[in-house]
Amino acid sequence: MLISMTTEPEQQYGAGAPDGFGRLWTPHRMAYIQGESKPTGPLPDDGCPFCAIPAMTDEDGLIVRRGVHAYAVLNKYPYNGGHLMAVPYRHVADYTELTAEETVEIAELTKQAMTALRAASGAHGFNIGINQGSAGGAGIAAHLHQHVVPRWGGDTNFMPVVGHVKVLPQMLGDTRKLIADAWPE
Repeated sequence: MLISMTTEPEQQYGAGAPDGFGRLWTPHRMAYIQGESKPTGPLPDDGCPFCAIPAMTDEDGLIVRRGVHAYAVLNKYPYNGGHLMAVPYRHVADYTELTAEETVEIAELTKQAMTALRAASGAHGFNIGINQGSAGGAGIAAHLHQHVVPRWGGDTNFMPVVGHVKVLPQMLGDTRKLIADAWPE
């Protein structure tokens, strides 16, 4: 949620010396920065959000599709609108620990996500991958998840490059419904 964006020096109280830069205040991201909802240990009952999400309604958990061994869920802190993840239900950290059935279902959910995102938003391309382990960049290393990030020609504009800000044109609940409705049967 955008709280305040200003470039007027006289309106930048508390931001230090006026410098002509705008300030985009996003206090809701503090939960992400401080690690809220990150597991505190290697076990599912250590606060793993990926273990808690399946017990929620699809709307509350931002679940787009449920499978037998895995589910697709919107990323609460997306890189782009429609950024989702394929997640096994089982609390497993390493890709090599997946069963054959989990591996196949995660692959199928990824393919279906691409189809749905193309239909729902006209995505031109995708970044797909797994950040394996904390050293590999996983924000939640204790529970494996594969990212599916839709991309569009020219989607890297001045906001993320210069302002280090992503502009997301739609609320997550609306995005979840749009993608779920476009999901192939």
